[in-house]
Amino acid sequence: MPVALMVIQIIISIALILVVILQARKSSRASGIFGGGTTADYGGKKGKEAFLMKLTTAIAVLFMFSSLLLSLIK
Repeated sequence: MPVALMVIQIIISIALILVVILQARKSSRASGIFGGGTTADYGGKKGKEAFLMKLTTAIAVLFMFSSLLLSLIK
């Protein structure tokens, strides 16, 4: 069972990395890396951006739960 959970953890990790990479960057400068976007970035997201944001949140929650489960089993 721990091996199966590790495989699931790896799959979730790769999915999370891919979804984060697919998201549009807020700023093309270095300040965007640290969350230094403009006030125009705080508007509502539409279409693909909203879907990717929700998908990122869902995968991140799955990652946290699988990490917690793995730490409890080991």
